[in-house]
Amino acid sequence: MPTTVIILAAGQGKRMRSDLPKVLHPLAGRPLLQHVLTSATALKPREIRVVHGHGGGQVQAAFLGQPIGWFHQSVQKGTGHAVQQALPKIPAGDVVLILYGDVPLVQPATLRKLVAKAARGQVAVLTAGMANPTGYGRILRGERGAVLAIVEEKDASPGQRQIREVNTGLIACPAGRLAKWIGRLKPNNAQKEYYLTDVIGLAVRDGVPVTAVAAESEDEVLGINDKAQLAAAEKILRRRLAGQLMAAGVTVVDPDRIDIRGELVCGRDVVIEPDVIFEGVVHVGDGVRIGAFTWIRNTLIGAGTVVHPHCLLEDGVIGPNCEVGPYARVRPGTEMAEGARLGNFVEVKKSVIGRGSKVNHLTYIGDATIGEKVNVGAGTITCNYDGASKHRTVIGDGAFIGSGVELVAPVEIGAGATIGAGSTITRPAPPGQLTLERSKQLTIPGWKRPVKGG
Repeated sequence: MPTTVIILAAGQGKRMRSDLPKVLHPLAGRPLLQHVLTSATALKPREIRVVHGHGGGQVQAAFLGQPIGWFHQSVQKGTGHAVQQALPKIPAGDVVLILYGDVPLVQPATLRKLVAKAARGQVAVLTAGMANPTGYGRILRGERGAVLAIVEEKDASPGQRQIREVNTGLIACPAGRLAKWIGRLKPNNAQKEYYLTDVIGLAVRDGVPVTAVAAESEDEVLGINDKAQLAAAEKILRRRLAGQLMAAGVTVVDPDRIDIRGELVCGRDVVIEPDVIFEGVVHVGDGVRIGAFTWIRNTLIGAGTVVHPHCLLEDGVIGPNCEVGPYARVRPGTEMAEGARLGNFVEVKKSVIGRGSKVNHLTYIGDATIGEKVNVGAGTITCNYDGASKHRTVIGDGAFIGSGVELVAPVEIGAGATIGAGSTITRPAPPGQLTLERSKQLTIPGWKRPVKGG
């Protein structure tokens, strides 16, 4: 039976105390709504419809290009009213699955259980047992345990508020029946709103079975209403993602101290030390070790490479058996061939570091092509910017660059050339030769160092 997913995302989120619409607040580097969309997409539904309200234009702009139908709830009159906006033209034979843009941790496996129940003509409600059910609607059951209704906390009696089984808001049911029940909703409650939860009572009156599907844990159905809950969700998701990595054979030294804000793909025998942040799409090869306090974004790291602590890697390609850091920065457009090394306090941008080459200490390499087995000494700078344009430096295979050298681009250093320490090179250096550029050293007799007055 085809499924149409409706995601309610119209809330303003006042408790977030932010100008950003609530469903756009980032969780693990992606908007809350994106997490819900990802879980919904895993079901391969016929259509996904999102009901937006506050900041709707901003919300739509954040998801351009995704196959989403957008429906506007201009005035927030409750969850039932929100669903009503998205119901038109949904085939009566579909199962409608209703999700929430601020409930981001629900798993596809749980959603499949809801859809399977609804495909049999039932109404399926996702429930959870909570130690502290404050703020949630309670599940009312009959003597034989059948679900009879859902009562919102503001409308519940003192006895009903003692119930720990709560409604999570996620519901699946046949589209034709849902449309009829939505049309019968009345705002007879403390909020004067049209509650989606009243559909349950209407289903019971019509003799339609209502089935409760229990969530795996409270964590899965955590709703995000403020920054504290957002931080709690971040911690839950961090643990979940770390668990997936460890199940795949990755050594995560401290699962509470890793941040994955995108897609991380790891090979075998990878070791990730504490306080490493991954953003965007990162691929890590077999046997890689990543040191503590490192930030990696949109980077491919080849097998056997070691990234020492305190490094920043962004939009780069690091080959196999390389060594990076500590305290190294790889900026966009950098490519390191097999066995290359970047040492401490080295920054590289838009450059190619050839096979087996070393850039070990206190050096800036920008807009350069470095051949194989080149040694770049400490304190070397490629002077790639003339104030208007960037220029390239080319260093041939086997060259040796002494310490404290300035290579003023555009310039080419020939294969096997040696550049003496302290030189400023502005013209091509021939291959296989020693090239120096130094002024005459002078000592000024009788010179006195200035002294402060006083």
